Amino acid sequence: MAKMSIADALKTAIAEEMRRDKNVYCIGEDEDIPGGMGGAFTVTKGLADEFGFDRVINTPISEIMISGVCVGSAMMGMRPVADLQYGDFLFCMMDQLCNQAAKMCYMSGGKVHVPMVMRAPCGASNRGAQHAQSLESYFTHVPGLKVICPSTAYDAKGLMKQAIRDDNPVLVFEHKLLYGSKRKEKDAISTVGEVPEDDYTIEFGKAAVRKEGKDITIVANLLMSYKALEAAAVLEGEGISCEVIDPRTLVPFDYDTVLESVKKTGRLMIVHEDHYNCGWGAQVASWFAENAIYELNAPISRVCAYDVPIPFSPVLESYVIPSKEKIIEAARNLMKA
Repeated sequence: MAKMSIADALKTAIAEEMRRDKNVYCIGEDEDIPGGMGGAFTVTKGLADEFGFDRVINTPISEIMISGVCVGSAMMGMRPVADLQYGDFLFCMMDQLCNQAAKMCYMSGGKVHVPMVMRAPCGASNRGAQHAQSLESYFTHVPGLKVICPSTAYDAKGLMKQAIRDDNPVLVFEHKLLYGSKRKEKDAISTVGEVPEDDYTIEFGKAAVRKEGKDITIVANLLMSYKALEAAAVLEGEGISCEVIDPRTLVPFDYDTVLESVKKTGRLMIVHEDHYNCGWGAQVASWFAENAIYELNAPISRVCAYDVPIPFSPVLESYVIPSKEKIIEAARNLMKA
């Protein structure tokens, strides 16, 4: 075992897969240039020292070009791992991701695969409306794409290795405040944890129960899984026992684990930094309304970002996105319902 941050775990996973498979390569802006950071959050720093610049490719600031190269090379048998400086720039490559990468296997009758990984830093961190969004729900809606959200160093390595080996396009959402990289972020949370040095993968569609409880099931991803755990600790002192589940992957989603928890608690809360309207939590709530309504003793609760652009002002940003306090308040109300 080795102690790693999420940034180090991602780098380790990518390096191990590049050693294992010569078709794996990295591409992006400032992937590993002299004096650069190795992407915006240091994940790819130093990879060129081992693999050279033919497999660690630095590009101009052109996200549409990066996605085009990834889709084309993946169709020809390569396995690109692309790095966006900010996940917000996924909007620049929507056609390549949603119309090309997601559909090629279906349109070719299974003859063409697009095994590419798109890494997208997400979440609010005082950077304003165009650099602070959580865009997971846009892509959970697109058949053919897989969407994963590692929130621990252990998960980051195992899920990344699984993503690189997958024959489908995978979007990896990585919260800026969880990297634990050398680029210091205000309000960052330390995610340094024990990570096996041996080879391992984590199967997609398997949630992790971060805390067991008996009164409320809280499903939360990325930074919100930590906020949910903080809230659960406070609520425990009030006699409210919360079970906290981190889905780890949104497509595929582990409904079974959440259902078993809801059968025990009778109450479901979903917490995410994505907006309230049509966020991925709306799909989960809909599934439970359709398939497990009689397991619920109270209405489903959602704690999400308000439906406004993420403000640049730190005070307003804190108001808009979910917090420990909002989760606590929602849990108290849920127990009264």
